[in-house]
Amino acid sequence: MTASPRTVNVGGQHPYTITIGPGLLNDGAALAAQVRGRHVLLVSDSIVAPRYAAAVRESLHAARPDLRIGTYVLPAGEQSKTLANFGAAIDALATLGATRDACIFALGGGVVGDLAGFAAACWMRGVDCVQLPTTLLSMVDSSVGGKTAVDIPQGKNLVGAFHPPRAVFADTDTLRTLPPRELRAGLAEVIKYGAIRDAAFFDWLTAQRQALLAGEPAALAEAIARSCEHKAEIVERDPLERGERALLNLGHTFGHAIETEQGYGGTGNDNLNHGEAVAVGLVLAARLSADLGIASAQDTNRIAALLQAFELPTEIPPGLAPQQLLARMRLDKKNLAGRLRLVLWRGVGHAEVVPDVDEARVLAVLSG
Repeated sequence: MTASPRTVNVGGQHPYTITIGPGLLNDGAALAAQVRGRHVLLVSDSIVAPRYAAAVRESLHAARPDLRIGTYVLPAGEQSKTLANFGAAIDALATLGATRDACIFALGGGVVGDLAGFAAACWMRGVDCVQLPTTLLSMVDSSVGGKTAVDIPQGKNLVGAFHPPRAVFADTDTLRTLPPRELRAGLAEVIKYGAIRDAAFFDWLTAQRQALLAGEPAALAEAIARSCEHKAEIVERDPLERGERALLNLGHTFGHAIETEQGYGGTGNDNLNHGEAVAVGLVLAARLSADLGIASAQDTNRIAALLQAFELPTEIPPGLAPQQLLARMRLDKKNLAGRLRLVLWRGVGHAEVVPDVDEARVLAVLSG
């Protein structure tokens, strides 16, 4: 028996629904219902497009034969989240003749979702975007909340815009083809939700480790739904990250510094991918919290042990200079007046934003 889809509603000024379940990419009626005009640009990458792009196009055309559907496929990997590829997506919209009632469908992981969402935010000052995440990480994080961006050599996500999606369809069938490394990377973001605000979820993840690592559909659907519920509640209250939403970045300031310093990308090489970098960042944030006396070393050990149980890294990769990582952290968007402003915690389930963090203490943690 096929499981019924689950829904999570995101409220606020621009409400939308997250639908989670199997077979959603084949539900042409539901997908086409999000398209207000006749123009659709399907944005995907070189790994995902060969697997799923044809099915999405066929689903849309079956429901709406009048649609004009263009496709833009970028090379897979974080290295492709650039201004140049953003420009190519804009060119694809222009070639399609996309009008203000056009819709972009972002079919892929976080790179595709971020870049396609940014193109949607900019084309004619904003057109609709429907997120079709195909990785666990994008299902629980980047597809929800409307943060869109591209990277530049100086840092991740420094050029972007807030642009909430019109809808999110998380087709859990796509997780069957997800490489184990990418599944584990997504679980790092799932663990983050337990760390910042839900100790019971943290414990549930501990108990469900084997089922989640094995990719059991029921366990993954529960993890996705609970993660999306947490993010939806926070985003609804703070859509532009002026307060509480910053808590979702626990571990990310450290993680982004590692990614930037490594030159981005974790597919087929020794560099950490985003989820792996976040895993290391979560441990570094916990260590700094303990060093500052706002959390216990026991809590640091708990999150490190859980991440290790999910086969995720917990140490800074060799060859990265602490001073260079600190320099990258100075460009983080949460900083104010040139002072570090970090998301730390008081223990499992209790994250907070800590302003004016002493750089010497951060450097000590980066130095191990």
